[in-house]
Amino acid sequence: MKQLFDEVSFDCSRIVTKKYSTSFSMAVKMLSPKIRTAIYNIYGFVRLADEIVDSFHDFNKEELLLDFERQYYQAYKTGISLNPILNAFQKTVKRYGISDDMVQAFLKSMKADLYKSTYNTKEEYDEYIYGSADVVGLMCLKVFVDGNEEKFNELKDAAMRLGSAFQKVNFLRDLKDDYELLNRSYFPNINLASLDAGSKQLIIDEIEADFEYAFNHGVLKLPVEAKFGVYMAYRYYRRLLKKLKKVPSAKIIETRVRISDPMKLNLLARSYVKYKLNMI
Repeated sequence: MKQLFDEVSFDCSRIVTKKYSTSFSMAVKMLSPKIRTAIYNIYGFVRLADEIVDSFHDFNKEELLLDFERQYYQAYKTGISLNPILNAFQKTVKRYGISDDMVQAFLKSMKADLYKSTYNTKEEYDEYIYGSADVVGLMCLKVFVDGNEEKFNELKDAAMRLGSAFQKVNFLRDLKDDYELLNRSYFPNINLASLDAGSKQLIIDEIEADFEYAFNHGVLKLPVEAKFGVYMAYRYYRRLLKKLKKVPSAKIIETRVRISDPMKLNLLARSYVKYKLNMI
C-alpha cells in the first residue's frame, strides 16, 4: 500500500533531521504533533540538497543536484518517488500549497554553491540568503498557518528575517569550513582571512536586527501549534550568537562554537517555563 510507503518516507525525513541536526530535531519535537512530520519533510529535502553541494566531493555534484531536481519534479507530477525524501517532500508541498517559486529559489542558491565562491555585492548576498534560508522559513510558515493566507502575509517578513538570522549565524560559525575547505566567502566586501573587530561587529549588528524583528513581528504572533518549537530554535541560535560575540575576530575563523547537550536541555527547560507562563 502506498500509505505504508509514505509512512516509511516520513520516517526517513525524521531520521535525516535527527542525524544531521540534533538541535533542529529538538526544536521540531516542541511543535504540535500534527505539524511535525511536514517540517521534517521540508528539512529532509533541503538537507539532502545542501549535502550534495557541501559534502559529496568525490562525486559529480552538479550531476547529482540536477538529478535530484529532476526527480523532485517527476515526483511532484506523478505523486510518488522511490527516493523517500522526495516522496515525503512532494506530499508536503501539495498539502500546504508551497509555491514552486520557493523551491526554485532554494535550488538556485544550491546551484550557486557549485560554482560561486565569493559574493561581492549586497544584492548577490541577499539573493543567496533568500534562496538558501528565507524561503525555507516561508515553507515552514506555510505549514504553521495551514492555509490561512492572511496570517501568512502578516508573518512572512518575520519568517524570512528569522531564516536570514539563522543562516548568518551559521556563516559565522562555519567560517573555517566555508573559507578553507569549500573556498566560499559569503559576506560581501569583508576579508575573512583577516577579519577585524569592526567588520565582525557589523555582521553581528545585522543578525541582531534580524532577530529582533523576527521575534517581535513573528515568533510572538505564531499559531500556538508552532510557537514553542520556533521559540526554541530562536533561543538556540541566540545562544550561538552570544558565544560567537565572545570569540575575538582574529580567532573566529579558527573556532567553531557549539552548544553542549546540557546547555541545550537548560535552554529547553527555561524556554518551557517562559512559554507556560505566557511570557512569549
